[in-house]
Amino acid sequence: MGSTTPAIRGKATRRQDGARRGAVVAALMLAMALAALDSAVVSTAVPQIVGDLGGFSVFSWLFSGYLLAVTVTLPVYGKLSDTFGRKPVLVVGAVVFLLGSLLCATAWNMGALIAFRIVQGLGGGALQGTVQTLAADLYPLSERPRIQSRLSTVWAVSAVAGPGLGGVLAAYADWRWIFLVNLPIGAAALWLIVRHLHEPARKRAARARVDWGGALAVFACGGVLLTALVQGGVAWPWLSAPSLTLFGAGLALVAVVVAVERRAAEPIIPGWVWRRRTIAAVNLALGALGLLMVAPAVFLPTYAQSVLGLAPVAAGFVLSVWTLSWPLSAALSQHVYRRIGFRDTALLGIGLAALILCAFPFLPYPGSWWQPTLLMLLLGGALGLFQLPLIVGVQSTVGWSERGTTTASVLFCRQTGQTLGASLFGAVANGVLAARLGGTGDLDSVTRALDAGTAPDATRRAIAGAVHAVYLGAAGAAALAFLVLLLVAPRSFPVLDE
Repeated sequence: MGSTTPAIRGKATRRQDGARRGAVVAALMLAMALAALDSAVVSTAVPQIVGDLGGFSVFSWLFSGYLLAVTVTLPVYGKLSDTFGRKPVLVVGAVVFLLGSLLCATAWNMGALIAFRIVQGLGGGALQGTVQTLAADLYPLSERPRIQSRLSTVWAVSAVAGPGLGGVLAAYADWRWIFLVNLPIGAAALWLIVRHLHEPARKRAARARVDWGGALAVFACGGVLLTALVQGGVAWPWLSAPSLTLFGAGLALVAVVVAVERRAAEPIIPGWVWRRRTIAAVNLALGALGLLMVAPAVFLPTYAQSVLGLAPVAAGFVLSVWTLSWPLSAALSQHVYRRIGFRDTALLGIGLAALILCAFPFLPYPGSWWQPTLLMLLLGGALGLFQLPLIVGVQSTVGWSERGTTTASVLFCRQTGQTLGASLFGAVANGVLAARLGGTGDLDSVTRALDAGTAPDATRRAIAGAVHAVYLGAAGAAALAFLVLLLVAPRSFPVLDE
């Protein structure tokens, strides 16, 4: 009887560990849902927010300010999680995000709401980066696709459910509830994290040194350059004094960041992030992914409504189908990369994505709704095969003490790619429209004319041509990612033994 006692205790311990890990995974999914739902919910309630607070001319900063704060804080939180552990960074990030949500619900004008959205973004950077890092900490390499596919599913469900939730809250309650609803979700995530997340003791320096000067320099540099990209061609012309001033200041701050980081004992952005071929290749490839994602995410709804004549809900469905095939493909990608490796699986995925994006301009005019829907379904499958092997692969090439920084650098490059893509492809679309319509009009003004029923068929054709040009640009970004992986990434990722 006594000989079986250790075995029974061992089984009980494993059950307790499994239950604890399941609770932590639930907390991570709730924390990720906070970040994933955010912009999708807010975008639907913009008319009600503007109607209540005013500030139509600056409402885009509800999204830009949040995005800037998330992007520039990712490297900082990544380094802090490697220095102090994931749990304190995640707890602080969640608290800041929830504080920002509460403040947003009390905003008295558009300026205050934008400022509080930036506070939300300061917490959102910790949520996105630390959740992805913890996912790799909790699971060995063989099981990481499971947790990553769950997190991908959170993004997929949020993309589909977010606009509907925002619309319901704005229409039947009050727009302030789109921020208050974060509080119970975040409180549940925080309770699970505090109670169930126990990180193993690790050897750390007697006195952890934080590169606060580097953090401030990275924050200032990223904020200035991303503001120049977000506002260029929108708030002012690209070659205007504000644009040139911001880009000049941003480049000067790049030099400051390099100088500060080279002198820092524990830099926020260490040089090895770019000296190691695997990490550098994945950073560049996922930066290109962020770039190409803008084409469908921003321009497909306009195409579906203006060219295909679909209602907004139906246009949203055409876009949302890629959020169904993406996580499914990501979950199945492990069966591919276990046979042919991380790099070759990603090459297969991005190669297919390039072909699918190139097919879009060959759709007939005006065409039928199922044609772009099918392409989006295929595109989601291709990108799931591309992104997940790279994230799992690059996280497996570093130890615990470097994983937060590595994951943050990958996410930072993808976010920066999205910001650059919005500016670049917006300029491409407006340029094509101006050429086809005799030098007048931009995408926003033309689509408003279509909504009012005052635009001829030639305008619809011009919009189709503009979106086709954007998709060709996205195909070029996919080709760039393919070349980076082919020429820079090692064929076999140097995976560490666990």
